[in-house]
Amino acid sequence: MDTMRDRFISVTSRELDRDPRLALVLAEISMDGFRPAQRRHPDRVVNVGIREQLLVGVGGGLALTGMRPVMHTFASFLVERPFEQVKLDFGHQGTGGVLVSAAASYDWPAGGFTHMAPGDVALLDTLDGWTVHVPGHPDEAEALLRHAYAAGDEKVYVRLSLQSNATPQPVAGLGMRTVREGSRGVVVAVGPLLDNVLAATEGLDVTVLYASTVRPFDDAALHRAVGGAAADVVLVEPYLAGTSAQAAAHALVEVPHRVLGLGVGRAELRRYGTVDEHTEAHGLDPRGLRERIGAFLR
Repeated sequence: MDTMRDRFISVTSRELDRDPRLALVLAEISMDGFRPAQRRHPDRVVNVGIREQLLVGVGGGLALTGMRPVMHTFASFLVERPFEQVKLDFGHQGTGGVLVSAAASYDWPAGGFTHMAPGDVALLDTLDGWTVHVPGHPDEAEALLRHAYAAGDEKVYVRLSLQSNATPQPVAGLGMRTVREGSRGVVVAVGPLLDNVLAATEGLDVTVLYASTVRPFDDAALHRAVGGAAADVVLVEPYLAGTSAQAAAHALVEVPHRVLGLGVGRAELRRYGTVDEHTEAHGLDPRGLRERIGAFLR
């Protein structure tokens, strides 16, 4: 199976052929995959080199001319390093564009902490008006990328990962989808953690909601799932633990509730290890999730 990043290259290359308004700005990462598209569209596929602040600045300038810019590199270099440019060149200027990241929270452990960005979604939460997609499968990534490119002048972040669920979920609209129904609590699984959540909650009397779009947060779906009664809600996110806790609390402001936020911990794991070892260390493997979800619901 191809990866989300492979799908990003193929989908974006085709969309560049189709949509003359679309422009792609790169900072070396994934450049090899886009060389054919660059030969066809040298004026709309721009590689600025390893200059991430310039990457976002060029995208902001293209947006001011009426183009639909797509900016791509590793998440740590796309959201964290040029955060001032994201804040000013899009938010302050009132323009839109599409940020497409790779590497996510810890997809390349050998790259060290410089190449990890578990706080990217939380950081974007400090800004207004960003749509955030977190696909859990390459098929979902393709659908959400196409939606982002066609989304007028909206500000959109698409968070790609090497981690993936075994099968895709339908992407119909941008709300949460009910995958399993129960009565003792609600577990919200985000993106590539759905398979682990389903394994962890096997035999538990809980509702499992799946979200591949986390901003805007689907207040109505969560409210329906808890049924208006006192609620226990667990958020399982592939980035910083508790990132969506405030959004969930806002959705349930009129309902007595408890919220447990599970995700990547704040402590830096200084051994490179593997992706699976990082997942286990953060308690996001099925066994770790089962223990913490079970204890919370008891």
